[in-house]
Amino acid sequence: MTSVLSRPCAPFAPVSGTDLQVPLVQGGTCTYANFDYAASAPALAAVTDRIAELLPFYSSVHRGAGYASRVSTAAYEKARVTVAEFVGAQSDSVVVFTRNTTDSLNLLAACVPGDTVVLDIEHHANLLPWRDRRVVVAASTLAETIDRLDAKLAAKPAALLAITGASNVTGEVLPIAELAALAHRHGTRIAVDGAQLVPHRRIDIAALGVDYLAFSGHKLYAPFGAGVLVGKRDWLDAGEPHLAGGGAVRSVSIDHTEWAPAPQRHEAGTPNVLGVAALAAACEAIAGFDDAELQAHEHELSSRLRGSLAALDGVELLQVWADAPDTVGIVTFTVAGRDPGEVAAYLSAEHGIGVRDGKFCAHPLLSRLGHADGAVRASIGLGSSSADVDRLVDALAALVESGPNWHYEEDAGWWNPVPDPRPFPGLVDGAAGVGSPCIPSDG
Repeated sequence: MTSVLSRPCAPFAPVSGTDLQVPLVQGGTCTYANFDYAASAPALAAVTDRIAELLPFYSSVHRGAGYASRVSTAAYEKARVTVAEFVGAQSDSVVVFTRNTTDSLNLLAACVPGDTVVLDIEHHANLLPWRDRRVVVAASTLAETIDRLDAKLAAKPAALLAITGASNVTGEVLPIAELAALAHRHGTRIAVDGAQLVPHRRIDIAALGVDYLAFSGHKLYAPFGAGVLVGKRDWLDAGEPHLAGGGAVRSVSIDHTEWAPAPQRHEAGTPNVLGVAALAAACEAIAGFDDAELQAHEHELSSRLRGSLAALDGVELLQVWADAPDTVGIVTFTVAGRDPGEVAAYLSAEHGIGVRDGKFCAHPLLSRLGHADGAVRASIGLGSSSADVDRLVDALAALVESGPNWHYEEDAGWWNPVPDPRPFPGLVDGAAGVGSPCIPSDG
């Protein structure tokens, strides 16, 4: 099949797994084509280099007198500065390191002194944590959706408006500065779920007027288990500690505990020093890229993918709004007559292509879009190329025209090729095979 756009586009930056060879059910291997960046992005080479450099110095932080401990502490605290600079944090902001975006938003939810307004399009991480939640149903246009938020806050002001920066299902980007101004007009603060926005767009929260920003290292090319909450100190200083334990206190007696202020207040226990250092390294690397070139790379690949998929019979692209001003590199679709799980299994087993299928932890949105049983998501990133896009499009064209060349069956919600002769690598000897069923998640 001929692609809609013909200009070749190489990977933007080196990432891990570029030359990964994966087995195919029909025999042989091929180079893996990764279209699952929106779930977990591979590590940037600069990130793995930083981890290799720091690993010999890994030690406890904050109270160790040893040289390695001092180095680890310096790396950990320097990372706060790096992250704050990367997102343009205000002078009164605090950087709290967490496990991921979900952890960050749950931490914030426990500190909000009042109710929270959210849209029904949100990832579960930005829908479920809020204790006093008021949900606004998104309209068919972004403009009308913003009007609905305005009316909701005008009728009853909230403590917080919690909004996604970019949909993890459709990639549509929300007008953050406009929403921040809207919230502040009603005396409401704004928190942005930046999990899908930060890896694709440079964010300056001071310029945008954002009060809180949460994002994950594993989506920002630093898959080492660290996340971030950046925001105003007062709520975080007053809130109950996220975890009670060592490091979160100033003093403890049998009858009384004096908690430390944020960020220490919410970072009890031994922190993920290597994960935080990896996240900072990713921020440094991305900040060093030419932003115009990075956006051109994503736009070229996204346009190529969207245009080519739209030209295939029976393929439907999902979108929330007809007037969204921008989208990141996420394209979600369905194939008529095919279960999303079957499509994903086919792409993996016969073509060595990794996509995501399911409801993407956004059940209300998938239901409203008419796809309560799920869809297929292809997401691109710094390591993606036009050759990858063309492989995906050609594989889907073959599926639409001729069907799969292997047999696939569903077992407990998990689609598998039957039989599945593909072996696991030696590093997981003793584990179940690639095709073994597992407990399906909501994502």
